[in-house]
Amino acid sequence: MSFIKLTDLDLAGKRVLIRSDLNVPVKNGKVTSDARITASMPTFEHCMKAGAKVMVMSHLGRPEEGVFSEADSLKPVADAMSAKLGREVRLVRDYLGQAPEVADGELVLLENVRFNKGEGKDNADLAKQYAALCDVFVMDAFGTAHRAQASTHGVGQQAPVACAGLLLAEELDALRKALAAPARPMVAIVGGSKVSTKLTVLEALSEKVDQLVVGGGIANTFLAASGFPVGKSLCEHDLIPTAKALMEKMTARGATIPIAVDVVCGKKFDENEPAVTKAAADVTDDDMIFDIGPKSAQELADIIAKAGTIVWNGPVGVFEFDQFGGGTKAVSMAIAEAPGFSLAGGGDTIAAIQKYDIYDKVSYISTAGGAFLEYLEGKTLPAVAMLEARAKD
Repeated sequence: MSFIKLTDLDLAGKRVLIRSDLNVPVKNGKVTSDARITASMPTFEHCMKAGAKVMVMSHLGRPEEGVFSEADSLKPVADAMSAKLGREVRLVRDYLGQAPEVADGELVLLENVRFNKGEGKDNADLAKQYAALCDVFVMDAFGTAHRAQASTHGVGQQAPVACAGLLLAEELDALRKALAAPARPMVAIVGGSKVSTKLTVLEALSEKVDQLVVGGGIANTFLAASGFPVGKSLCEHDLIPTAKALMEKMTARGATIPIAVDVVCGKKFDENEPAVTKAAADVTDDDMIFDIGPKSAQELADIIAKAGTIVWNGPVGVFEFDQFGGGTKAVSMAIAEAPGFSLAGGGDTIAAIQKYDIYDKVSYISTAGGAFLEYLEGKTLPAVAMLEARAKD
C-alpha cells in the first residue's frame, strides 16, 4: 500500500483542503463526544504550523442533500474546534462559488458537505469545485474511506496533489499490522445484534483467526446452532445453517468459535429488568439473553490474555444497562490488561471503551465503523485506492 503522506509535502503558503470525519454526536447545539475531533487535531495542527491556508470539510448526520438545515450545521463542531485550538475557527457556508479568504496558518471549517447536491453520488462537477479550492487535498477521514463520494474520492482524483492525512495513515498502518502478519494466536471479537449485518466480516475472519468470539444477538444464533434454547432472544433462525457451517469450517482447521456456557437473562428489554444468570441449557421459552455469564466471561478473558493479536468490534451484551454489562466489562478489562496488540473499532466499541475507561490501554482505537469492517473483510476502500492511484501519477 503506497500513497503520498501529508508529512512528505512542503505546505507553506499552500491552500490545503482536508476531508476529516467530524461526524460527532450533537445535543442542544453542543458536541457530546469529541473523540473524532481530537483524533483529527494532529493533522490540523501540522498544516497550520507549516503555514498552510487550511480548509477542513466533513459531513454531519444525514440531511436531505442540497438543502441547508440548522440541525445538521457544523456550527457546534466549529465551536468545539475553536475551544481545542484556542483560536476562532470560522464556519464558511458558501464556498463552492468562490474560495474563502484564508490567511497563512489559519484554519476554517467548511459547512456540511452533505448540503451539496451530488455529494453522495460522487458527482464529477462537484468534485471539480472542491478541487478548485486547493493546491493539496488531504484525505484524513478513514470513517468514510469505504464510500466513493465527491468529498472523499472524486475531489482526490481532480486535485493537483492528493495525500493521506496523519490519522488516515496511522489507521491504515495499525490495520496492516493487525492483519497482514498478525502475532498469534489471533482473536477476533465480533459483537452486534445480527449475524446478517456482520456475515461477510465473520466469514472473512473465520479464515484468518485462531478464535472467533461472537457476542450480542449474533451469539444467540450460534447458541441455537449448537443446540441450546434461546427463548425469545434476538436470534436469526434462518442463519442457523450458516452459523453451523462457520463453526465446522473453523474446527476443521483447528480454530474455534467459543460458545457461552452460561448467560444472563431477563424477561423484557428494560433498564430496570432484573438480571438472572443461568446455564446456557436452562434458558426458558420466555427468557431473553442479554449478556454472557461470569464463567463464559472468564473463559474469554483467558483466551484474550494469551492472544498475540486482538481485533475487537462490538460489545458482547447489552452493556448500556449495567446489570447486563458484566460480559462486556470483563472483555474490556481483559483487553486492557492483555500484552498482545489490540485493535478496536466501531461506535459501540468506543462507547464501551469510554464507559470502562480503558482508552489508553488499547493499542489502537479506530475512529471508524463501516470502513473498519470493510477493511477486515479484505475489501478495497475507494478513497484508499484513489490515493494509491494518485501516488503513481
